[in-house]
Amino acid sequence: MWDYSEKVKEHFYDPKNAGAVEGANGVGDVGSISCGDALRLTLKVEPETEVILDAGFQTFGCGSAIASSSALTEMIKGMTLDDALKISNQDIADYLDGLPPEKMHCSVMGREALQAAVANYRGEVWEDDHEEGALVCKCFAIDEVMIEDTIRANNLHTVEEVTNYTKAGGGCSSCHEGIENILTRVLAENGETFVAGGAAVPAPAAAAAKAPESPKMGTLARIRKIEAVLDSIRPALQADGGDVELIDVDEKSIYVNLTGACTGCQMAAMTLGGIQQRLIEELGEFVKVVPVAKESLVSMGA
Repeated sequence: MWDYSEKVKEHFYDPKNAGAVEGANGVGDVGSISCGDALRLTLKVEPETEVILDAGFQTFGCGSAIASSSALTEMIKGMTLDDALKISNQDIADYLDGLPPEKMHCSVMGREALQAAVANYRGEVWEDDHEEGALVCKCFAIDEVMIEDTIRANNLHTVEEVTNYTKAGGGCSSCHEGIENILTRVLAENGETFVAGGAAVPAPAAAAAKAPESPKMGTLARIRKIEAVLDSIRPALQADGGDVELIDVDEKSIYVNLTGACTGCQMAAMTLGGIQQRLIEELGEFVKVVPVAKESLVSMGA
């Protein structure tokens, strides 16, 4: 499971500035509920000085998304718009005493919402629509420009890091080749060469840096590995009166059922996220954990 700082927990359990600001004159919307994360940031700006008098947020997402949004509103109140725009996603993470690498995309979403809200206040158009052919990750609607900007801003070197910061590649994984192409191009600007399966290396050493190929895991071995991961997580869940059971495995989708105290728990999304990350680490591939109730088994053909 992920290790969250006390400050992340504070801003999740007791979020600051939750809700829309009354009399807001700047609104920024990013993400979408269908993609799993959505954020609306509202600002009340003093027109003459462009100082942010108040800020509020409405977030649909995990605990890290809520904490990042809460932290952002605390950081920008009292700032001018220009100063607020200098805040990076890393600044948000630092304010929270760090975020797990797998949750850095939450801080990126906060920074984008701020840019959108400032543009809205100034009567400008903040474009997050994707031109035809520019969409790289269809699962989470992440375009090439966002991936490039995030790689440069955060010095990313691997597909896994890109997924952690943008969510691109975290669904069906069919866009991994496209992400690798972008990494190759951006890293070349700094004289580095992207090596699939490993970290980037200086161009002269690239030829000697081939990642070893691992044998493909058979279906039965894969299921047993998944069950072993769930067994290792189960004691922590049972200690709080909950549990998890494996329901089905279909390619990259792993269906599980949360039971006991885990059913309907406000932390269920974080629990599922932790399970998914452990499975990704143990299987060495991107998978998606999908929660299902026993009532759904009939429709799944079980």
